[in-house]
Order: sequence, then C-alpha cells, then structure tokens
Amino acid sequence: MTNTKIEFPEKLMACWHPVGYSHEIKADSPFGTFLLDEPVVVWRTSDGEVHAMRDVCIHRGTALSLGWIKDDCLVCPYHAWQFDKKGACVKIPQDPEAEIPSKAKTPSYQCQEKFGLVWVALKEPVYDLPDIPEYENNDWKLVNTGPFDWKSDSSRQVENFTDFGHFPWVHPGLLGDPERPKVPECKVTVKDSVLHYSVVRPEATNSDDFPIFANDDVVKPERRSVYELHLPYSIVLRLGWGGEKGMVYFFTSQPISHNKCRGFCIIGRNYDHDEPDTILQDFEQVIFDQDKRIVESQRPEQVPFDFTEELHLKFDAVAMNYRRAMKKQKLSY
Repeated sequence: MTNTKIEFPEKLMACWHPVGYSHEIKADSPFGTFLLDEPVVVWRTSDGEVHAMRDVCIHRGTALSLGWIKDDCLVCPYHAWQFDKKGACVKIPQDPEAEIPSKAKTPSYQCQEKFGLVWVALKEPVYDLPDIPEYENNDWKLVNTGPFDWKSDSSRQVENFTDFGHFPWVHPGLLGDPERPKVPECKVTVKDSVLHYSVVRPEATNSDDFPIFANDDVVKPERRSVYELHLPYSIVLRLGWGGEKGMVYFFTSQPISHNKCRGFCIIGRNYDHDEPDTILQDFEQVIFDQDKRIVESQRPEQVPFDFTEELHLKFDAVAMNYRRAMKKQKLSY
C-alpha cells in the first residue's frame, strides 16, 4: 500500500514561518527541523546572524544539521564538506586541489529574527510579519511559552485559537464557565491577508495557582479581546479590562507537515513584572495540553476548507472567515 503525499499549496512556501525560538538556535551548533515537509537547517555565523538552508548534503544526502560550524561555514558530518551561508560548497577535504563542481550546493532560504523567534521562508515572501509596537516598549515584559508540539496541521492549531465556544468545556474555571456558555456576537473584517475581530465577555476568576489576568472577580471587569489573525498561521491578541493594564499574546504555528505542527506563544504585559515567568508558562502549558487532546482527535488532521464537510453555526464566524480567506489567498488545500 502506498501513501499518497498531499501537496502543500505553493503560496505557503512564500510565507514566513517560525522554526524556533532565538535561544534554540545557538552559535556553536546547527539546528535541524522540518518546514512544510522540507528538511531545514538553521545556524548562526560569527556575527550572530541566522541563516537557513536545505538540511541535505548534495554529496550523499546526509543531514547537515548533524554537523558543526567552522569558519562561518556549515560542515557535513559525513565527509566534512563545507557549505557557506549561501549554500555553496567551498571545501572538499578529500580532493582539496580539484575544482568544486557547480552542483555542489544546497538551496538556501530567507531567514530573519523577530519577536524572539527565527523565521524562514522557502520562497520569496508575499506577506510581511505583523507589527507589535508593545513588544518594542520596555514597559512591557515578554515571556516565551511552549513550544507546543501537536500531531495536527497548523490550520487546526490556529483555528482552535479562534474558537470561543470551547472555553467553558475545555478550559472550565480558567478561560470559561459552563454556567455562561453563550458566545458573544463577533463581527469579522477581512483586510487583504489579515482578519480583524473582537469580543467582550465576562472574565473567569484568577486563581491562587494562576494569578494571570488583571481582574478581581468573575463578572467585573469584563475582558475585551481584540484579535488580528495574520494568514496563514499567526494571531495577535490584545487583552484589556478597561484600565491601563493590558496583555498582548502573539501566537504562531510552524507547519512541520500535514499532521504535525509546533506552536509558539509569546506573552507581553505591562503589569506584574515581578511575577516569575513560570506562572505564565505553566498556565499556558495547562491550556495548550487541554486543547491538544481535543485537536489531535479531530479528523481530518487538516482544516477541511470545503464548507460542506463540517457543520457551521453563527458562533463559528471567525472560523468561517478564516477558511474563506485562506481559500481566497490560495493558502488552503
């Protein structure tokens, strides 16, 4: 029995995707991962700049990420061929006098750092990364949470982040209350590749274990959540309670394969700077683990962008707009 490979939309290759937190890509060793089923190696030159290329040596197909860095080149672990940051082989130790064949290279990819993440685009990017002014303001403290590895497509991981109806049942007492399951109305505005929407709803209580939000009780103050969903797989969420205190969530998902993804969530807030990062990190681990169990059970593993395949109701407005926009932008299967 042969497995039929599902092809990713070509335009997904021309998007920026996260491949790791900046601290995961160290100066002394390459970092291997997969992006859209492609093996990718990310590494740093001596100036601290990040670079990305296909994680395959042209000589015998070895993973370059198993090698090391020398003289600002990536060294293959099998025969020690050296590749520069543009992917060209510059040294073959077994025959140092011979002219290096033009075929001795591996594709290089665009790579950059932003928000404490390393991003890679396999082709010329068609969209810019979001702007988050708060993350450049010293009044806001940033905390990295995760990463969150799920056996699902990135589209499922992102769409779960847009779903308000599951809060009371999947996250009771943390993000929702089964006694108040009604989903407030939510109007979605789509501008090019960005969905804008917001909701206002009563807040769940803070707990002794997770004093996360700037609220004192269940009903007041209410939480105003303002979202920007940047296609294909990134969300900026701003939380406010009517005062100066606020939080900004930035969530983005790495599409490793059709049934495997890795989520990154960076949280900024302008209050409670003295609280240890572990409070937010532990809280998000609980939330994402609760979601993971549910999302990994969904079939198919990818969001079915054909509207006839699932049932949609009024409170699914964000998901419906997400699916419609992904199809319009030619980012869906």
